[in-house]
Amino acid sequence: MTKYDLIIRDALALFDGRDPVICDVACSNGTIERIDSAIDARAAKEIHADGNLLIPGVIDAQVHFRDPGNTHKEDLASGSRAAVSGGVTSFLEMPNTSPPTIDQNALDNKLARAAECSVANYGFFIGATSDNLDSINNAHPACGIKIFMGSSTGTLLVYEDEHLDNIFANGNRLIAVHAEDEQRLRERQQMFVGDGTNKLDVAMHSEIRDDICALLATERAVRLSRKYNRRLHVLHLTSAREVEFLRQNKTSHITVECTPNHLFMTVQDYERLQSRAQMNPPIRSAHDQQTLWEGLHDGTIDFIATDHAPHTRQEKDQPYPASPSGMPGVETSLPLMLTACLMDNKCSLQDILKWMCMGPAQAYRIPNKGKIEVGYDADLAICDIENSRPVEDNRLFTKVKWSPFSGKELIGWPKWTVVGGKIAFADSKICEDTRGSQIKFET
Repeated sequence: MTKYDLIIRDALALFDGRDPVICDVACSNGTIERIDSAIDARAAKEIHADGNLLIPGVIDAQVHFRDPGNTHKEDLASGSRAAVSGGVTSFLEMPNTSPPTIDQNALDNKLARAAECSVANYGFFIGATSDNLDSINNAHPACGIKIFMGSSTGTLLVYEDEHLDNIFANGNRLIAVHAEDEQRLRERQQMFVGDGTNKLDVAMHSEIRDDICALLATERAVRLSRKYNRRLHVLHLTSAREVEFLRQNKTSHITVECTPNHLFMTVQDYERLQSRAQMNPPIRSAHDQQTLWEGLHDGTIDFIATDHAPHTRQEKDQPYPASPSGMPGVETSLPLMLTACLMDNKCSLQDILKWMCMGPAQAYRIPNKGKIEVGYDADLAICDIENSRPVEDNRLFTKVKWSPFSGKELIGWPKWTVVGGKIAFADSKICEDTRGSQIKFET
């Protein structure tokens, strides 16, 4: 008679605060039930990890899965499959869909769709407008309120002082901001692009949406957070100016993230990738990149999220500025970071645990995720840290089938991904019967 639903045997497990050790991990009813050097018991299913690295499933706290409205680029089914193939077991999805997620009905529709098709755990933001205060505070369940302070993909935008002040002053839900200053964006767009007939070098994207544009909005959001003692999360930080400002002005109720795109790409990559390197906020200089790494290490930046924002190759290959901003990334983030850790000595395994697992769980108050501990959810990834392979477009699960890191040699690719104690990814294939669960958030 089987005692457990799943046993992972001979895994090199990464625990909080100590070096990885070889052990067995037994799971039942979606949770980790036992951890021991050797578990003498039977299970309905077993994974023989053979010394591969076992880590808590990554929580990607910023993805755009384009569902509803632009499902030719991605949807909740394909996006969640891309996620688990990269060791991401939980995602938080943004509201700039079509129609946008700005009320209970739109949120309910997403939750129902995800329950039907998502192989990863899921949570959703509610999007702020100038006049949906009741919805953003009461639509349930939502991981937080998303404010686009500057124009980006989709129709959501709130930048006027009175509307921002009203949102920060009322309610207690976490506010996550896309921090670019709309007034400066418009001025610089007119300066460089004019009436839209000018065809520009795509590298001008980083000039139009410059670091001052980012800093002005970040400063504004921090002022409002401090004024009302409101929980604030600054999304996809990009610049040295912002890191330096936040070092001096960040409080205990402010958290910050950055993306692998900004950690591993600079403006030099425009020449190679053209519009495929275009995103909002944009990639920046090598100095900005280095300062982001420093910000992660000194705690100014709390964690990493991908801002997975796919567009088709045909869309991206339009001449700038007709080309849309955004790029895929949910399935390459963990291998990128493990390669940076194990090959380039840019960080430690404990850093990865903090930045990709524990940090997002703490910021969004997600209980029982982000660690390998008895009683925690059995969301796990088993990664090959001995062998490398390049990023190959045809092996990606995202609908758009391209990556800005195509051809880059990486280690740490997941061999198995476990969601709620069930195998979701194994042998380079999705286990189609597995379904994730709606993420719970503590108030």
